[in-house]
Amino acid sequence: MALKLSVIGTGYLGATHAACMASLGFEVIGFDIEASKIDLLSKGKVPFYEPELEELLSEQIKSGRLTFTNNIADLAEADVHFICVGTPQIKNGNAADLTYVNSALESIAKFVKPGGLVVGKSTVPVGTATKLRNRLLELNPKADLAWNPEFLREGFAVEDTLRPNRLVVGVVNDSAEQILKEVYANNLKEKTPWVRADLPTSELVKVAANSFLATKISFINAMAEICEAAGGDVTVLAKAIGYDPRIGSRFLQAGIGFGGGCLPKDIRAFMARAEELGASQAVEFLKEIDAINLRARQRIIELVRKDLADDLRGKKVAILGAAFKPDSDDVRDSPALDIAAQIQAAGAVVTVHDPKAIANAQKRFPALNFADDVNATLKDAEIVLHLTEWKIYREIDPVKVKSIVKNPIIIDGRNALDRDLWQSAGWKFRALGRSNNE
Repeated sequence: MALKLSVIGTGYLGATHAACMASLGFEVIGFDIEASKIDLLSKGKVPFYEPELEELLSEQIKSGRLTFTNNIADLAEADVHFICVGTPQIKNGNAADLTYVNSALESIAKFVKPGGLVVGKSTVPVGTATKLRNRLLELNPKADLAWNPEFLREGFAVEDTLRPNRLVVGVVNDSAEQILKEVYANNLKEKTPWVRADLPTSELVKVAANSFLATKISFINAMAEICEAAGGDVTVLAKAIGYDPRIGSRFLQAGIGFGGGCLPKDIRAFMARAEELGASQAVEFLKEIDAINLRARQRIIELVRKDLADDLRGKKVAILGAAFKPDSDDVRDSPALDIAAQIQAAGAVVTVHDPKAIANAQKRFPALNFADDVNATLKDAEIVLHLTEWKIYREIDPVKVKSIVKNPIIIDGRNALDRDLWQSAGWKFRALGRSNNE
């Protein structure tokens, strides 16, 4: 008989995991304490933007395999319970806030069947899983806990869930591994790499991966600073070193750096946990990684001042992009919005466009001006900042929009636009780490 699954927490990770598991044939029930969220999901609607997800969710609800509830007791029939709640950064500190994870474990513990398995997917500091397992066994000695970190990319979450490039499971016994092999039987048939680890290692895999990606992004941004000082071109440098198979070309696009709900908070939580473990020197480099990342945002503002004036009061600035990355409406720690807010705070008149993230951006920065149309955003702008690399911005005809702006000056904060195309149309083109920007 097929396993029944529950998913605790129906945010970005949980809703995606629930819909994808249902599409594989499992009976899945999603739980959240927010009644409004449960109501929305039950109608086949997703409270955020993720390509393909809403269609998949709606299909699985119609099939009868996927349901949602805000009553934890409804999860009692499930064999496997996935914890998919958030672990935000604590206020006034770098450590992860484990309130939601701890609460989820306490809530589900008494409802786990004998032989049932609780599986954590949330990103947590190393040592958390062991503590949670010990607590679970106190409350329910016939249950067990494993850890199964997620590696979802926003914009590709459905693909990454259904066809992951690896599966990592942290277990303390064979029986827990066998249950997870049953959950992921389809992936194993497709020869997805399977990594069995202990609980601490499984927790470290996620933060180590994110730390490496953050390091790679900040490295190329550091090279961009050197290229600017030396008169080089970071895009050519990145292309050249990217051919080295030991390095690879991914995440070597210099620009305003990383943001979102994962990389910034995860590397900071990693540093905080390393300090607690007495191993802070091992991750001391992450402080500089964080600093380089934040500095990239300031360098864009410096370019704006260089082209307009030190005093930005009254200057009209158009910003293309609000989400922290394309194909997402996530504005958490968005470099684009941070830059927009800082420029506005300096007195500029800022108008922001984004194809999906305006509603979320307005909630976080209600004082900013927003426009639904690109041309309306560009109208009478004295400078244009390209800060989120949506496809629609790469498709802009610089010849056509030149007549809309007051000054044809663009700063490509993502090194994603065709510089030659914009320059040939008569635009002054700047980008971090590239020569001939004058």
